[in-house]
Amino acid sequence: MSDKAQFETGHKAPVSHQGFPGKEHEMPDPKPLYDEIPTEDGKSQKYRAAGKLQGKNAIITGGDSGIGRATAILFAMEGASSLITYLPDEEKDAQETKRLVEGYGQKCHLLATDLTQRENCKKVVDEAVKVFNGQIDILFNNAAFQMMVEEIKDLPEDQWVHTFNTNIHPYFYLAKYVLPHMKRGSTIINNASINAYIGRPDLLDYTSTKGAIVSFTRGLSNQQLSKGIRVNAVAPGPVWTPLIPSTMSEDAQKQFTAPMGRPAQPSEIATCIVFLASTDSSCISGQTIHCNGGTVVNG
Repeated sequence: MSDKAQFETGHKAPVSHQGFPGKEHEMPDPKPLYDEIPTEDGKSQKYRAAGKLQGKNAIITGGDSGIGRATAILFAMEGASSLITYLPDEEKDAQETKRLVEGYGQKCHLLATDLTQRENCKKVVDEAVKVFNGQIDILFNNAAFQMMVEEIKDLPEDQWVHTFNTNIHPYFYLAKYVLPHMKRGSTIINNASINAYIGRPDLLDYTSTKGAIVSFTRGLSNQQLSKGIRVNAVAPGPVWTPLIPSTMSEDAQKQFTAPMGRPAQPSEIATCIVFLASTDSSCISGQTIHCNGGTVVNG
């Protein structure tokens, strides 16, 4: 059991501000949890691995911090190596993810790139094929952009296009380029959001892309399932990541919590991704896990 600081029930995230992309190392305390899981007494315990991904290789986009970092670390604890992508400005956080992953005895390959350019998505897969000797077992599409705008009249058209270019188009390109290298038993996991189901009004462009991700997940699953490749999604609710201080207003941060009384930790979402990547979820495809802290949604 660890005394590492985390959010107790009834506590909200501390309000802070930084520019986009957010930096994990600049976040206020309590820092996000990556290899520990919150417990009901306000403490945390080390994630208990069971070798569920032994010998697997994964591509994780947005792996420098937040849910991506937690996933890379839990994958490593379960026996998988990873190639993570991130923006060049996030190099310091990416290096820390690499250090943490390698501390669990697995490889973590780094690739700084802008996934809004389709040719860079191809480079990601080409690099993964190279470093993993052709074996790619898991794709976790995770990288995303959001920026709050209250009204559609004030939503810049360039922002609308950029959000789609970041949040959904790379999911298509990466899946398209990686599938020829996947075999039966491989998995694709897409990061959607609770906002696709509740229709958050101040994140209209982000919410729209997350709805597209849910439909993309369902269609791609139906397309690939006969080949033995499963495709699923997670739809997190509020999670304590660098996206919060870098994209949300002060009022939104003050209300940043879930029905369970606190925002989730990245490690809590990563456990769901481990489940979907492993044979524990062998009969699940085309589905979305609602790891949202207790909000009941349909679909």
